[in-house]
Order: sequence, then C-alpha cells, then structure tokens
Amino acid sequence: MNKLPEQNDDLAAPDFPAAVSVTPLKWRMRLVWLVPLVAVLLAGWLVAQSVLQRGPTITISFATGEGIEAGKTKIKFKNVDVGVIRSLTLSDDHKTVLASAEMSRSASSMLVDDTRFWVVRPRITGGTVSGISTLISGAHIGMDIGTSHTARRDFTGLESPPVLASGTPGREFVLKSDTIGSLDIGSPVFFRRLQVGQIVSYALDADGTGMTMHVFINAPYDRYVTNDTRFWHASGVDVTLDTTGVKINTESLVSILVGGLAFENPPDTTDKNEADAQHRYALFIDRAEAMKRHDAIVDKYVLTFNESVRGLTVGAPIDFRGIVIGEVSAIRSHFDPVRKEFSIPVEVSIFPERLVSRDDWHGNVEGMPSERRMFADYLVSKGLRAQLRTASLITGQLYIAIDFFPAAPRATIDWREKTPQLPTVPGNLQGLQDSITSLVARLNRIPFEGISTDLRKTLSDADTLLNKLNTDVAPEAKATLSAAREALTSANRTLQSDSPLQQSAAETMRELSRAAVSIRELADYLDRHPEALLRGKVEDRP
Repeated sequence: MNKLPEQNDDLAAPDFPAAVSVTPLKWRMRLVWLVPLVAVLLAGWLVAQSVLQRGPTITISFATGEGIEAGKTKIKFKNVDVGVIRSLTLSDDHKTVLASAEMSRSASSMLVDDTRFWVVRPRITGGTVSGISTLISGAHIGMDIGTSHTARRDFTGLESPPVLASGTPGREFVLKSDTIGSLDIGSPVFFRRLQVGQIVSYALDADGTGMTMHVFINAPYDRYVTNDTRFWHASGVDVTLDTTGVKINTESLVSILVGGLAFENPPDTTDKNEADAQHRYALFIDRAEAMKRHDAIVDKYVLTFNESVRGLTVGAPIDFRGIVIGEVSAIRSHFDPVRKEFSIPVEVSIFPERLVSRDDWHGNVEGMPSERRMFADYLVSKGLRAQLRTASLITGQLYIAIDFFPAAPRATIDWREKTPQLPTVPGNLQGLQDSITSLVARLNRIPFEGISTDLRKTLSDADTLLNKLNTDVAPEAKATLSAAREALTSANRTLQSDSPLQQSAAETMRELSRAAVSIRELADYLDRHPEALLRGKVEDRP
C-alpha cells in the first residue's frame, strides 16, 4: 500500500471542538406524545358526554312537510325546546312525510303512547287566534304529554292542535244532533252566557242520519251538568217569528261570529245529581225547543180542513182558550175520488196532561186509555171543534184553536180509525170569504143594466126640463125679480125716518100716548071715586 505524501502544514484542517456523544432522555420523548393523547382523550370525553346527553330519536309522520325544515324546526313543550327535526323523508307508500327528530335526554319520559305532536302555525278557531308568533320565528312542532306509561318512538302528527291539553280538569259529554250547523272544533259552550267549555270533536254517524259531538266542560262548571240538562244551538242571532211576534236572542258576540252551544237545567227539574262523563244528550235547535215541556202522554189526531192552510206550519200551536195543548205534526193533502174534492188532513199531537192531570186517568185499552176516549167523546158532544185562526195579520201565520161551538153540526169520533179524527169548523177568514162570496152573488143578481137605462132616461128628462125652464120661465122670472126689486126700493124709501109716513106715524104714536095717559088718570080717579059714575065729579055738581 502506497504511503501518501505528507501535506504542508499550511494546508492543515482548521481546529474544531471535539464532538461529545450525549445520550437523549426517554421522558422527553414521551412528553411530546402526551399532547395529542390528551386531545384524543378530551375529544373522546366530549363525544361520550354528547352521546350520554343525547336523547332518543323518534319518528313523526305528517300529511305534509309544509313549514318543517330539517335542522331548523324545533320541537317545543310549553314553549321550551325539547328536540329538533333532523331529517325529512317520504314514507314507502309516498302518502306521508316522516320527520326524524332528535329529542333531549330530559324528554325521554315524555315519549309515551298517547303523546301528541302537531305543527304550530297561525290559526283562527273557535273565536281565538293562535300561533301568531310563528309569522316571525317560523313554524315549530308542538307537543302534549300523554298520561300513558307505555314508551313509544313512532308517532302520527295531528293536522290541527288539540283543543284541550292532557290532564285538563273537567268532563266530556256526548251530544246527538241532526246537523252540525255552524259549529266547529273549538266552538264555545256557554252556561248562563259564560263560556265554560268547547267542542273537542265531531263525526258523522255510521248510518249517515245525524252527527255525534263531544264537548268538554271545564271544572268546576261540569258539576252543573245533570242528567236532565238541555243543550241547544246558540249560533249567531236567533230570530224567531211565530204567533207571539218576533223574538231575537243571542248568547254572545263570539257565538254570532263562530257559533256555539249553550246548556241549562229546566227550572222545574228534580234531578240535581251530576251527570257521569260521556253521558249522552240530544242537541236541540234553540232554547225554546230545549226548555219545552216534554209530555209523557201524546195523543195523535187528524183534523181535516176544506180551506186553505197557507200560513200553517209544522210546529204551529194547538190552542185551547190561551193554553197550548199540542202542536201540528204534519200537513198533507188528500183527494176524495168519490166526492172529487181535495181536502187538507193535518196531523196534530195533543198533550192531554195539559188539560187534565195524569193522576186523573185510570185504566188502559188498546190504542188510548178508555177514560181519555170517553172524555174526548163528551167534549165533542158538547160542541168541541177545531178551527183555523189567524195569529198575525202581518205575517199571515195561522194556528189551530180548540174551542166549543154549540151551534156546530153534530159529530162523533171514529175510534176504529188508525188515527182518529176530530171534527172541525170553518175558520174566521173562511167565514168572511163565504160572506163576501154571498154578497157578490147577490150583487150579481141586481139588474144594474136596467137601472142604468132608467137612470139615463131620467137624466135626459131632467135635462129637457131644465132647458125648458131656461127658455120659458127664465124671462118671466127676470121680470118678476125686477118688479120685486122696485117694490123693495119703494118700501125702503117709505120706511126712511124723514119720510111723511114716518112723521105721521110718529105724531099718531104721540097722540096715542097722550090718550093712554088720560085713560090712566080716569081709571085712577074712578078707582078713588067710583060714585062719580052716577053723580059725576064733585066740582061739576050744581
């Protein structure tokens, strides 16, 4: 191996400090890795904390997703956030919208079988306005906690908010009606004009013959509902035009606008016990119908009229000397093929208890109690008849009066008929029409044409006479009047005060006056000296 030549001292490398070998410390290496480890542990703790605080996830189905936004729409209970909508999807059949919601942990106990959800939007129902705040903040999901103890995670949302919150004190009752009228869910229920409840639901009966409504009466007013309570429509303004005149009645301004119901107990009721929940009642058309006495005994009769019944309506009263003892049930027409005439059979309901107390009737036979039959026969034999009468000349309404007409033709009741007939007499208007017809017939028999001819001839003769008087008598009458005027003028001149006749008459009157004085003096003298008639005056004696 060749030896390298020695280098010059000037080309020698510079001096450097000698490297010292140092061994690294292990604990410093571990400290570097501790920072990310702590970060991982903190993140894990946060994730665990989030998972532990996260509530259950539920699914709510709605008919539409209007107003619902994923990640924004909140679920609120008593205006406190308890959840949020995370996603919206369509159901498998594409008929509903499935809203997946994440609930808070504190809401877990609220998710029971009868918990209800609905979309809170601006609404006007039952005379109240709700959800106005959502115009600014947007729609949210409302929640009402149920009373069940069974947990649930899938719910069906309501199309409208529930009228009552769960646990509201009070009782629910059932009403049956022919029609819903202007009522709706949330319509108020009044007691003595105070709102004490509302309609919570209604549905058409399965057979389609009526409506079934559920009303809720708030406590403590529910204790005023008894088994004999009457409910009626209190919607709008009740204007009744009947035989007594015009009646206007309303419960409140709210009922005028949105409708409502009212209830009350009859003044003569003896049942003061509170009704049980879900007790069923009939819903009457108005207060008068609701408070009408419902008689236990009803007798059906037919009244046949041969005159117009225009103005007579179903429900018109049957009056006996001011007492309503029945009402009209039906009005029909009948053609008699034998007599070739139409008649109007009117079916009426008579309440005999309003005439005679129920305790006065004894015994029963098929159809009607025998004593009531005998009583009706007796009344008819005494002249009891039915008659149409005018209740109001303004409205033209009619009613049926039951009264005694002793001069009426004899009649009886045939109890063998399915519905017995009470005899009738023509009404007052019919009698007036008959009288007018008779008068017109008599007037038609008067020979007006002959009378007119004679009258025309008489007038012609009178005209001829007047013309003759005018031509013949008038000139002579004028001459006579002229002579009479001259005579009056002459008499006037004669009777003037300065006329000779007047002066002569005055002188004559003065002479007569002096003669009367002389006669009076002679009479006085003879009265004093009666012997002067034989002897003469004393001064005249020799």
